[in-house]
Amino acid sequence: MASGLEFAVRAGYMRLSQEESAQTMATTNPIKFVQQVRAEVAKVVWPTRREVFLTTVMVFIMAALTAIFFALVDLLIRSGLQGLLSLF
Repeated sequence: MASGLEFAVRAGYMRLSQEESAQTMATTNPIKFVQQVRAEVAKVVWPTRREVFLTTVMVFIMAALTAIFFALVDLLIRSGLQGLLSLF
């Protein structure tokens, strides 16, 4: 449980001096940190092989559609500018 001072600092109500901040950070236990990291990694839900495959296929499809769209826009702009410039 966080102390009142730690809560006030985290909530942004107070600012610690550099020395107080260093003392607060130095009290972190490396073993506890590693345990917390392992607990958080255990909560990760990894995608299945099928989900990865479908997502990859969708990315390639969307990239192809985007490329086609911008190619058409480029063609329209180029032909419009050539038509406009041919008048001069």
